[in-house]
Amino acid sequence: MSQDESESRETRLTLPQVKKLLDSIGEENLDQFQRRTLDYVSKFSKITPDKADEVLALLVKDYELDEVEAVQIVNCMPETVDELRVFLAGGRKIIETQKLEKIVSLLAENRTLK
Repeated sequence: MSQDESESRETRLTLPQVKKLLDSIGEENLDQFQRRTLDYVSKFSKITPDKADEVLALLVKDYELDEVEAVQIVNCMPETVDELRVFLAGGRKIIETQKLEKIVSLLAENRTLK
């Protein structure tokens, strides 16, 4: 397999998606690193895996965000427009405040875990 082929298989996952994946393996089957990862994602996930998938898809499709940006937003679930802007600061495009407010509302509606 060439390096290009292996790079094309890379998938970005949100914290809830990682939690779901590790849960499906079963904690008794995880190595020490995977258990630490499961502990971390369990503590820091703020949305269920199913909702994370939905929100991620909406951010990419409806709000035209890059997948990398969308994954980071779902991972952190910012609560204000100013917090959200931090994740979009590296982008080349300017997103209007009204659109940012809609994204914050979407995140608030789907935030299920603290």
